Order: sequence, then C-alpha cells, then structure tokens
Amino acid sequence: EEDMAEVRRRLNFRGRVQGVGFRYKAKYLAKSMGLTGWVRNEMDGTVTLEIQGRPQLVDKLLQGLNHDCFIEIDWVAGNDITVEDEEKSFKVLM
Repeated sequence: EEDMAEVRRRLNFRGRVQGVGFRYKAKYLAKSMGLTGWVRNEMDGTVTLEIQGRPQLVDKLLQGLNHDCFIEIDWVAGNDITVEDEEKSFKVLM
C-alpha cells in the first residue's frame, strides 16, 4: 500500500521556536506517533527538524507543533530527503 511508505523530511522553522519547548514537544509527539529523527536549535534562532515515518503521521506532528500556545511558527522551509532505515528513535540534539 502506497501510504504505508515512509518519508523523511528535513525542515527549518523560523519564529518563536527557541526557549518555548519546541524540541521537547517535537520529541513527545514523535515518540507518541512512532516517528524517528532529530531536532536541534540553530545559532541563528531557527530550529531544524528531521522527521521520518508515514506521511500522514508526519503531517499530524507538524499540526501539533503549530497548535501550541507558546510556539509561533512564522515560516518553514523543507524538503524530502533519503529515508534512514537504521534509525530507531527520536533525539533532541544540543
């Protein structure tokens, strides 16, 4: 079935995304949905997220990040990248 295929997206978020629990919210959502990947704060105040799993769950995670009262996403850029078959967890990188 086509929608069972996993995708991996690399996304960069701008807005009020650092110091508001963004990374930990992403980790919580990813773990609850069985998604893998990582998230990290960047020096320029943005946050980079690589998220992998079924497309509809990835979309659901992004919706969850958008519906947080502390997080304000002004802009997001991203693209699909190669799936990493070996990855088994979601990590918050420092």
